[in-house]
Amino acid sequence: MTGQNKKSARAVAAAVLKGLDPCKEHASAALNRFLTQTGEKQRATDLVFGTIRNRSAIDLVISELASRPAKRIPDNILNVIRIGVYELIYCPETALHAVVNEAVESVKTFAGKKQAGFVNAVLRQIIRQIKNRTVALAAADVTSTLPLSADSGCEFETGILPDPANQQAEYLSSAFSLPIWLIQQWLADHGFDKAMEICHAGNRKPAIHIRANTLVITAEALKQKLDAAHIDSEIIEGDFIRLKSPASVTQLPGFNEGLFSVQDITASIPARLLDPQPDTKILDLCAAPGGKTTQLAELTKDNASIFATDIDTIRLKQLNENIERLNLRSVTVIDYKNLQKTADQIGAFDSILLDVPCSNTGVLARRPEVRYRINQKALEAITKTQAAILEQASKLVKTGGKICYSTCSIQNDENGLLVRRFLEKYSFELKAEIATLPSARKDCDGGYAAILIKTENCNGAVKNTDFIA
Repeated sequence: MTGQNKKSARAVAAAVLKGLDPCKEHASAALNRFLTQTGEKQRATDLVFGTIRNRSAIDLVISELASRPAKRIPDNILNVIRIGVYELIYCPETALHAVVNEAVESVKTFAGKKQAGFVNAVLRQIIRQIKNRTVALAAADVTSTLPLSADSGCEFETGILPDPANQQAEYLSSAFSLPIWLIQQWLADHGFDKAMEICHAGNRKPAIHIRANTLVITAEALKQKLDAAHIDSEIIEGDFIRLKSPASVTQLPGFNEGLFSVQDITASIPARLLDPQPDTKILDLCAAPGGKTTQLAELTKDNASIFATDIDTIRLKQLNENIERLNLRSVTVIDYKNLQKTADQIGAFDSILLDVPCSNTGVLARRPEVRYRINQKALEAITKTQAAILEQASKLVKTGGKICYSTCSIQNDENGLLVRRFLEKYSFELKAEIATLPSARKDCDGGYAAILIKTENCNGAVKNTDFIA
């Protein structure tokens, strides 16, 4: 598609949302199929992710302020309206007339003037109800203001949200487009103020963080390369750099040369907590797409024997690509079906990194579709999977060796509670654990990591204690 024929970001966003079922597909995968059609890739990404993050709140605004129940609007029309409402509320820097005009013209191309007039009426009715697109939350009426950040919100002329004074869960669920059962768990575990911070973090626009490949470059030298390319960035901790403005990762200087990997600072905690050593045998059991595997290689100066596998063979290809791009020699990728055979040949591992599949509640900002996919039944099922994988790992690590169990979840059922149930059953000791809540102010995700030391050659043998259900 030539530059003259490129589609607008709004048109691409509408196309993505039209074909996306957030309960079945990752938003990023759907988006990648359409991004080549626009020259406004970052804006299209923001429109798609932002609309998905805030979809329930957007539908509430449409129903309450435009008197048009979202369920009664055809999907192709509704998605254009949703994008428009997202911009009206969550993108206060965008001119109102530009939002309305492009939405109307877009609908004209596939639905005709009558439907375009309908879209125009809905958006203008909502505009008339907006009192202040950017108001300080501390000075606003909480029931008539949708939060944009921890400090500001979009205030309407009338109340649309439950009163948090007596409906805390209902308020947070409506304001942040999150399942009420999940909010109720956070309230029980952390209280209202902390639960609200988690909600803000889950709805933020997360920055990209990159980890310098210290085998070949320092964070300082990498930042100099970014500076030379006029890419605004800052070193935030150790070998990590935060990009202050949106950028295409594959176009950054040093990507093709393997000078860095993309990784959130919280995602880096498990490998660092494991403290892997050179000249040891290490297993990364849930390795794809390889962010933590490559981190293990860098932490051990590429001088350990690292074996990486994953049950997902497609994502395992991404791991191979990352290993090749970073020019790592210490990592051997093995087919998951051959894991036990490999373990029998080389013996028990000194350490195992176990970043298990999880609910992803710590990374809602990066995985916005998760809020529509996760439910209590799914959570119960995934904890059984996690427990089974941890049991498998317990049989592969040597006596005195260690397992780092980690998730990108903030649910206790998947984290501390699951680990303690495991300790009731197996001969391991808890050496350390770190639970990180997501933060909008720190711009970091949430997650959990625990170090478990095998205390005897139990080969996974069960202690003489009951498993606590």
